[in-house]
Amino acid sequence: MAMTSERVAARAAALQAAFVEAAERNEWEWIADAFYAERCDYVCEYGGTLRVHARTRDEIRATHYGRDMKVGWEGWSFPIERYATHGNRIITHWWNRGPGRRADGSYYQTPGVSFITVGDDGLFTEQLDLFDLAHQMHLCDELEDAGLLSPTLKANWVVPMKRRLIAMLQRHLPASPTTR
Repeated sequence: MAMTSERVAARAAALQAAFVEAAERNEWEWIADAFYAERCDYVCEYGGTLRVHARTRDEIRATHYGRDMKVGWEGWSFPIERYATHGNRIITHWWNRGPGRRADGSYYQTPGVSFITVGDDGLFTEQLDLFDLAHQMHLCDELEDAGLLSPTLKANWVVPMKRRLIAMLQRHLPASPTTR
């Protein structure tokens, strides 16, 4: 049965609810089984510093919903604020939301987007995730200043990502700063 716009919207709403549940439980792997086709294509570019490319449900479970969202990410959530659908595609706007809140009550968070293709069986066949890695690194600095950044996350993800980002951006950078 071909995906109707109502069925695609229902899958988007179900994913939105699943992210709330997964954050509450700090268990993410089950989302791979509930939403992704056995053969699917997931890509996250991490700002050009690292490319995660999973081609099967098992690989998505092991990388994106396993390694990349588990250890050190306790207290984080990734709520989908809104979504839009077009044909068999879903576009989500979500947040990388760190633990705690700022003194003004606002969340420690950075935005992200996902582009998802839904197969006729309702399972996802493709997904591309994008977010601003430099903004994410700044957010992690804020969290560390507030005493909210996990030392494990800092050691295993933040420091290596910062090093990759700095190395990538230093290419063709003049030895001394110039002014405009």
